[in-house]
Amino acid sequence: MNIYLISVLLGIVEGLTEFLPVSSTAHLRITEALLHLDLASPYWKMYSIVIQLGAILALCLLFLGRIVEFLRTFPQGENHDKNIWTHPVSLTTIAFVCTAAPSLLLTKLISKHLENLTVMAISLFVGGVIMWVVDVWSERTESSVTDVEQMSLLQSIWIGLCQTLSAVFPGASRSMTTIAAGQIAGLSRSAALEFSFLVSIPTMIAATGYDLVKTLHPGHHAAATIAPLVMSGQDWVVLAIGFVVSFIVALGVVEWFLQWVRRHGFVLFAVYRILLAIALFTLGRGLLHAS
Repeated sequence: MNIYLISVLLGIVEGLTEFLPVSSTAHLRITEALLHLDLASPYWKMYSIVIQLGAILALCLLFLGRIVEFLRTFPQGENHDKNIWTHPVSLTTIAFVCTAAPSLLLTKLISKHLENLTVMAISLFVGGVIMWVVDVWSERTESSVTDVEQMSLLQSIWIGLCQTLSAVFPGASRSMTTIAAGQIAGLSRSAALEFSFLVSIPTMIAATGYDLVKTLHPGHHAAATIAPLVMSGQDWVVLAIGFVVSFIVALGVVEWFLQWVRRHGFVLFAVYRILLAIALFTLGRGLLHAS
């Protein structure tokens, strides 16, 4: 397949799946394996990170107004009923720290599972079941929090710690873990989804930034280093295509996702996760063994 078409395809996959609770990591890994890309190549590792940045940029743009509003009212809040510990900016930061600290300590474990399709399949299946059960339970239970401005410090810590699971078990999905954790903690669907988006911004910027630095400057593994300044013109074009496509697709997906969840919930995505996991265990056995 033409390298430019491959970049368009990967950009679409990243933009479609980054913020849906279906695991963009699993989808990118599966797509790259099906396309027979060299997953050990420093270039393709960097490529996967850069197109994630395209999706992050789309989310930042969509939530810019909300972010500016929160920063403007920090720390008292719009109704002057918040403090340094309960304002949404603080809660988002705390959730991020509760994810980042354990993730750094578990770096070796995370690296071990990062490209394991078997682990991804199990995580997809288990996460799908959990999401289905939690969403049905949440729908039948009155939520105590309908807006992120009503959240507590403990709820933020809980969601941040649960988000660590998405780093340790690829396929778990950062969106799935934060949304389900939020619903378990008493957040409504819309509140859980909004906080999931908010906390994903610093989390993804930090994670992709860290991965990019490791890829560009992997310490003593000099042979694995890729120097952007010596990349070919084609390499730059392929990278740019993936970034732009990911950005554009993510813009549309986030808007659609917000509307869908308010009306229908998360069951559709739970079913999809389960079916994809079953497909990986059956039709994709050859792919699993190849990984």
